[in-house]
Amino acid sequence: MNNPAKNFEDLFVWQKAHQLVLGIYKITKSFPREELFGIVSQVRRSAVSVPANIAEGFRKRTKAEKQRYLTIAHGSLEETRYYLVLSRDLGYCQPSELIKLLEEVSKLLTLYFRKVIAPN
Repeated sequence: MNNPAKNFEDLFVWQKAHQLVLGIYKITKSFPREELFGIVSQVRRSAVSVPANIAEGFRKRTKAEKQRYLTIAHGSLEETRYYLVLSRDLGYCQPSELIKLLEEVSKLLTLYFRKVIAPN
């Protein structure tokens, strides 16, 4: 089971981050129309940034480059967390399941970061 990933889609952290994006898209379909260019646009953009940066960092050659993209992914994940909290507090949704998934992605991303960046 410890086979090296051949592409970013093989990464469990990417798979979970992708699930988060799909959940964000699903939940934001029911947001008020006036939020289409507000919270909906922002939360989707920040959520998509997570697996996109994991994917982009996957093929980078140096640890410094990989670290940069994984750090951006983690920052985008925290931005997504804020938009989910804001959406909840505005009464647009109850994102508890998405926040649990976000927490899982955060832990996986931290573990992946440590594995990729750690000295051999």
